[in-house]
Amino acid sequence: MNYKKRGTVDGVEYEPMKEPRYAEIATFMRAPLADSLDGLDIGLIGVPTDLGVTNRPGARHGPREIRNSSSLMRGFNLGMRMNPYELCRIADVGDVRFSSRYDLETQVAEIANFYRLVHEAGVLPVSAGGDHFITYPIFKGIAAERPVGMIHIDAHTDTWGEVYGSKFTHAAPFRLAVENGLLDPERTIQIGIRGGQNQMDGINFSEKHGMRVVFMEEFAKAGVEAIIAEARRVVGNGPTYISFDVDGLDPVYTPGTGTPEIGGISTLDAQRFLYGLRGLNLVGGDVVEVAPPYDPTGNTALVGASMMFEILCLIADSQFGAGRSRTSRA
Repeated sequence: MNYKKRGTVDGVEYEPMKEPRYAEIATFMRAPLADSLDGLDIGLIGVPTDLGVTNRPGARHGPREIRNSSSLMRGFNLGMRMNPYELCRIADVGDVRFSSRYDLETQVAEIANFYRLVHEAGVLPVSAGGDHFITYPIFKGIAAERPVGMIHIDAHTDTWGEVYGSKFTHAAPFRLAVENGLLDPERTIQIGIRGGQNQMDGINFSEKHGMRVVFMEEFAKAGVEAIIAEARRVVGNGPTYISFDVDGLDPVYTPGTGTPEIGGISTLDAQRFLYGLRGLNLVGGDVVEVAPPYDPTGNTALVGASMMFEILCLIADSQFGAGRSRTSRA
């Protein structure tokens, strides 16, 4: 792999991670920009498309603004007391490239092919969307051999059927993933579900197929620690993916999203919840539905970058911490 982790200026060695945060090329977390998957352990990936939205577009701009905001991240995670860059090799591998900006089915195939290459290279993906439909083709790329479990933070179950005549929408990725044998519904927990519904199709599908649906009322009443314990019980020791839709948070924290729902999770509780997932067998994750045009403050992108960093740290610790290595992980 050829990437620039450190270099020299006038004979003086420097590291981009330690340069001023307004300097250098904007990459995810100020990680090196890789031109190959060779030798990588974790790849940071952008998926700039929102062709699956049912209402407000804008999440196609998410990866770029998350990159910009992620320059505020640092190497050491105080909440987890660890530095992921000391555990494994991490780089920004760029965005999925699309041959068509207007054909969602073509994009599904191209996302799946991109992540299949990532998976075959033994690289664990941490991604920034894009709308939530991107998780379905990601699963097609990384879960074709065996279904994964999922910890899903969201205001919506995303298990609806057809919407306006199409099954390819951000309301349906996990229904499709279950129907295609990519997602194990009995090892799936959906957290923060709330808001009005015109129909119960999605919630009925989730519950009928064995997904554990945690409505926001239960989250608020039971508390973070109880939901951590429930998530750990549901996913067990099997391979597990974290999918974090920023509309799972209250819109006071993330107004820049396509389908905001009041009464959501706080950023602090979201971080506390994620910290409680340490030690699970985590094989990938994403942060989706950051739509910067609806938030001129940039705060939604900052929250998205922060949650992406937490997921990065969890995966690094899960697969490469505590004596584990690239060669020893399952």
